[in-house]
Amino acid sequence: MPADDLLRSGLDALGLGSEPLLIQGLSRYLAEIERLNPSLGLVGASGDELVIKHVLDSLAPFAIIRDILGPRPAPRIADLGTGAGLPGIPLALALPRASVALVDRMTRRTDFLRDALELVPVPNAEVIEAQVEHARGQYDLVTFRAFRPFERKLFKRVFALCERSGAVLAYKGKADKARAELAEIEGLYSSAEIVAVQVPFLHDERCVVMLRP
Repeated sequence: MPADDLLRSGLDALGLGSEPLLIQGLSRYLAEIERLNPSLGLVGASGDELVIKHVLDSLAPFAIIRDILGPRPAPRIADLGTGAGLPGIPLALALPRASVALVDRMTRRTDFLRDALELVPVPNAEVIEAQVEHARGQYDLVTFRAFRPFERKLFKRVFALCERSGAVLAYKGKADKARAELAEIEGLYSSAEIVAVQVPFLHDERCVVMLRP
């Protein structure tokens, strides 16, 4: 199946297939990753795997994120350790009223992100070159994907970036592993919920961990 058809079918499965600007933006974004990935080493995937394991994976918890953000007219999202812009850029394209901060410490990645934001374009996203520990601001939703295991020192900083009425959403694989990681930060959050998510065309187990500060 051609990449655009695979992307469109996946978005249909997530209830996002009726957004032509989303499909167009994601197609351009995928093309830019494919073009520069050999030289920059942005992600360890290409072709169908890039579409499924990275872009569709990023959007798989979209309904959960929409519920977290609720009726906020202009929600603020921070994507920590965003790398190639995942999940931040797909979320920014799917949530045009949100403002999304793409936080990463590596210059080669942030240079790619700035160029991608202009090319796609993604006017509601900005790049912040910083370590997570040095990031600043207050956000309604803090996300991270393929980042570090849960640890107390890191999560103290993560929760400091989150509004009291907001949430942290961590993308994870197996629920059992996520449950074990939660034990490492017990006492730092008011509530935690592990929610299974289904990534279109992917049979591997995926979940998100939703935490309230």
